[in-house]
Amino acid sequence: MSKEFEIVREFGVDASPEQVWEAITTGTAGWLWPMEYEPRAGGAAPFGGTVTAWDPPKRLTGRVEIPEGVSHQTLNQLDHVIEEREGGGSRVRYVHSGIFVDDWDNQYDGATKHTDFYLHTLRQYLLHFTGRTAVFAAADAPPAGAAEGAFEVASRGLGLPDEAAEGDTVRIDLPGSGPADAVIDYRDPYFIGLRTGTAMYRLFGRNHFGAPVGVSVHDFAPGADGPRITDAWQRRLGDLFA
Repeated sequence: MSKEFEIVREFGVDASPEQVWEAITTGTAGWLWPMEYEPRAGGAAPFGGTVTAWDPPKRLTGRVEIPEGVSHQTLNQLDHVIEEREGGGSRVRYVHSGIFVDDWDNQYDGATKHTDFYLHTLRQYLLHFTGRTAVFAAADAPPAGAAEGAFEVASRGLGLPDEAAEGDTVRIDLPGSGPADAVIDYRDPYFIGLRTGTAMYRLFGRNHFGAPVGVSVHDFAPGADGPRITDAWQRRLGDLFA
């Protein structure tokens, strides 16, 4: 049954409104995935949508009636309001709204948890990598990666100790590049965020929502090769869930 939803988040960042605006318009590969907005009201927005508000660096809204490639929604809107914060930095109000057409509770739960992780990654980008160009890569596990316990299999496959917590620096085995030291910047039963000096690695426990686990990489190193990174992670996940 179709039903409306709304997810609202407000947060502060030590970045200027102009830096936040750049991150959510032209810098999305650095924390989410590559997206393009036509820079005007009425212009094209991601997933076949329309820009309904374009007021740099204060407000960006994109709306799509039937999102391309998304079967469980008939309406999706992302609204960002950015205000300069007294004493420096910015205050951001983010509202994700729309209509889920089936499995509402599970879809809403997944969207809510993903929102918190994505916005955390945005804040990490603004804190550590703002203004730097990123190469984006992503990979999903095979169907066996949707099973119970798959997220733990994936994290252990990187050499990440079960007891390691947010703020810890750990030695992990990165596909295609080998051992590296990384800070755990996010960890809960559904997601893990890892950050090195040149990249952010995001692990998604989507098996909790009926899909295989996945990973995204935001690599800021000069010469980073997106297809090679994707292939390395795809092979690692394939080996883990063969």
